Amino acid sequence: MADHYAETAYSNGYEFTQGSGYELPEYPFKEPPEIAGGQPSHHEIVIVGGGITGLTLACALAQYGISAVLLDEDNTVGVKGASSRGICYTQKSLEIFQRLGVYERIAARGIQWSVGRTFAGQDEVYSFDLKQQGAFNLSTQPAFINIQQFYIEGYLVERIYEHGNVELRWKNRVTAFSQDNECATLTVTTPAGDYQIRADHVIDATGSHSPFREWAGASVAAKKGDDRWCIADVRFTKHPPVERHTWIEAPFNDNRAVWQHLMGDNVWRIDYQMAPDSDPAEASREEVVRERLVRQFGPDAEVEIVWVGPYAYRSECVDRMRHGRVFFMGDAAKVVSPFGARGGNTGIADADNLAWKLAAVLKGRAAPALLDSYHEERHEAAQQNVKVTNRTARFLRPATTTEKMFRDATLSLARQYMFARQLVNTGRMAIANPYTRSSACEPTGGLSVQNVAFEWPDGAPGTVNDLLRWADGCLLVLVFGSTSPAALQRLSEITRMAPVRAVQVLGPDDRPGATEWIRDNRDHLQGACHVFGHAWALLRPDSYVAATGESVDATLVHAVGKALGTALEEETA
Repeated sequence: MADHYAETAYSNGYEFTQGSGYELPEYPFKEPPEIAGGQPSHHEIVIVGGGITGLTLACALAQYGISAVLLDEDNTVGVKGASSRGICYTQKSLEIFQRLGVYERIAARGIQWSVGRTFAGQDEVYSFDLKQQGAFNLSTQPAFINIQQFYIEGYLVERIYEHGNVELRWKNRVTAFSQDNECATLTVTTPAGDYQIRADHVIDATGSHSPFREWAGASVAAKKGDDRWCIADVRFTKHPPVERHTWIEAPFNDNRAVWQHLMGDNVWRIDYQMAPDSDPAEASREEVVRERLVRQFGPDAEVEIVWVGPYAYRSECVDRMRHGRVFFMGDAAKVVSPFGARGGNTGIADADNLAWKLAAVLKGRAAPALLDSYHEERHEAAQQNVKVTNRTARFLRPATTTEKMFRDATLSLARQYMFARQLVNTGRMAIANPYTRSSACEPTGGLSVQNVAFEWPDGAPGTVNDLLRWADGCLLVLVFGSTSPAALQRLSEITRMAPVRAVQVLGPDDRPGATEWIRDNRDHLQGACHVFGHAWALLRPDSYVAATGESVDATLVHAVGKALGTALEEETA
């Protein structure tokens, strides 16, 4: 055994942690075959990083039947010294997890919530209930579930082992990287020695301290904030409401901000904003945290400290999310402040976006040019999320006199007038980002489709995810309403010449004409696809609309070719 392998270090200043902690699973280290063989191996895909982003990608690839190797420097999930990490998962992420087969376990352990309340002092100045919003209430998944990140990562690991297509290598740390016209080469160190591995595509999911940025020559636009927070994961004898509560000016925290969320295992996440010049070690001492908790919940609240750690955010975004053979995703691509749950959730969406494109290219269903659309789509999403979270950060900690005047005026008005409450900004909750500059989408496409329900021909319930699983990585055309025999014939020709599956979607009184058909009696599926009346929608495996139209003609043929990164011969003309 090599004696130079160093155990994974603490990161992000989390060495100042306190509490009983979480019990995390440990996975066995196995000596890589390259060490005994003495020669590098070659793989189509190597994923570096076993956090929630890398594991989501690995699980999706495994489900598509694509082989890959994942390298992780640790032998567990979570982050050493900071295992709770992300907690709030959006409807889009939950829909992705449902498609990957881990949603039921997440729902069983996590906490569903829809109500958020914001306070300034003792006054409620903003509130929302996502169950009352049509944008959320049609999906078969809830608006949000709170659960500790390491649970989801563990469920993904279990699912990957069930599939068997992706090799998980624990305690494999990448120490060097190079790429050329032939392949990428990674040097890896392990407890058993060093080796090299080669790949056609390398996925960097190593997080905010990614070494691949420098190795691949990626430039980064960065802004470091001076805001300091202390995160406390605690259990109470008191039970606050199962709602998202935020205080912009909390009287029990020196008039600084506070976040309050319930997670799995009856653990509450309390985030306390600290003074900019506060000492992380002092802020994270258990006695200091207990004093804050007593001020907030009273001396009679019995408290168990599960985990405590400091947090300081920054915002970063790489110039491009693809550099040669390297694809950046998750925190390796962009870093945002945690307001609005736009960190881990966008990493999950990064993985879902790239997975189907890699699968389509490697299976010969799409042109390699399709992979360029990953940057076009997810970089747009990254830039939007950085912008939105930076606005929230400035509202919570104004950087100028003008920003402070705006916040004070907003809070004063919001105490009395409804119109001003929409200006209160404690985090615009993450959504499925639209794609407006993608080479793989027509101008009519680029929007996410919710996992809504419909009826199979026998009356049994189905969902959009069921259709996507049935399509098995192919594009999916949904044709709404009655359709002429000529149009159905053209549709049949399109599915014969391209990796496309087609389904006719009928109303309650429509008669089926196609072989494959379903019923959308309440028009939920049509609404989710952003079309009305007699129309078609071309869906991608990541449940995004590539294009919509009215007639089954050359427009659909062109849209299929564009969604696959190539041009199809218009055989149906």
